[in-house]
Amino acid sequence: MEATLNALGGLLLKAIPTLFLLLVVHFYLKAVFFGPLRDVLAKRRASTEGLREASEATLKKATELATSVEAQLRTAREQIYQEQDETRRKWTSEQAARLEEARKQARELVHQAKTELEAEAAGAQRELAATTGALADQIAQALLERKTA
Repeated sequence: MEATLNALGGLLLKAIPTLFLLLVVHFYLKAVFFGPLRDVLAKRRASTEGLREASEATLKKATELATSVEAQLRTAREQIYQEQDETRRKWTSEQAARLEEARKQARELVHQAKTELEAEAAGAQRELAATTGALADQIAQALLERKTA
């Protein structure tokens, strides 16, 4: 058993330089490779997060701008609707005024025609009244001449 322990001690003695070399490589890689890699990854993460934050800020600004534009469009539409309503009211009132004027002229024409008809009727009645007596005499004369004949 002592030989085994001596052999094991010899192996451990020969493994010390390998262990030392392994520790040196470990710290060397940690300082030279993994340290800069960690820094690069941290910078990349920071820039990614920065870009993400910037994109969120841009998105927020775009949303606010879209909301503002929608509000302006809504206001502009309301103004257009008001102008259209105002124009429609104006046209309606103008049309009503023209219609009333046409009705007034039609009433005047009807009144004038009625007055003319009444005047013609009165003239015709006077003419008939004037000729009634003469016609009655002619009819009576004609009847009397038939009876005597």
